[in-house]
Amino acid sequence: MRVAFKEWAVVVDALLRGGQIVVLRKGGLREGPAGFQIEHPEFLLFPTLFHQQRQAVIPAAQARFDELAPHFPPPETLRVEGFARVLAWRRLESLETARQLRGQHIWRDDVIAERFDWGRDKHIHALAVRVFRLDKPVELPMRPAYGGCKSWVELEEEVPLTAARPVLGDKVFAAMLAQFQKVLEPVS
Repeated sequence: MRVAFKEWAVVVDALLRGGQIVVLRKGGLREGPAGFQIEHPEFLLFPTLFHQQRQAVIPAAQARFDELAPHFPPPETLRVEGFARVLAWRRLESLETARQLRGQHIWRDDVIAERFDWGRDKHIHALAVRVFRLDKPVELPMRPAYGGCKSWVELEEEVPLTAARPVLGDKVFAAMLAQFQKVLEPVS
């Protein structure tokens, strides 16, 4: 697989540990006029320190960030440890709906509100992903083309997915997915 999705390193860690299955995305500056699109149903997790803001996550995640920081790879290295498969998603047109996902992710409420209000369109995308950990981490050179404020990156090297295992067991994942979907059920 060569398609990667850029996300804060502390969020990628939460996904890889099974602490969350939710990804919230407004879209990067380079997404174009259409904004963020779910272009790929499966993608590698590309942890980044670009725009990493320790204070933008809940206190438990801040503590986890402090544990992780000394072990981040050097800036010239990209470490890929897993991939994700999108199983559900929705464009959220209401900040209140986004807030109902509290407890299913590590972002602070005020950060979600800022992302929701950023730009012309007031919305945010919520994705539920099944995450798989690679048998062993793959380290690749960080290329200039991978930089910038964008969600999707096409890696120059292929990352093998053989022996990847789901981070969460089927029952636990199904319960978390049901919780996500319950929040996003249309109001009748």
